[in-house]
Amino acid sequence: MAQPLHPAHPLQDNSPTVGRTPSVLLLAGAGVGGLVVIGALALWFHYGTQVFFEVIRTGFAACF
Repeated sequence: MAQPLHPAHPLQDNSPTVGRTPSVLLLAGAGVGGLVVIGALALWFHYGTQVFFEVIRTGFAACF
């Protein structure tokens, strides 16, 4: 008689990395977000407020 393609009870993953993917993605996202904030602050301090906002406004205008 033919066996079913997938068992009635799914296999358990007991590896040490199970459940770690969401944490790694969350940490990576927080790291990228932190780098963006640090970059924005660095540009603000380097170029000043007026030039910083002018660059942001020009960038938005170029996108839309």
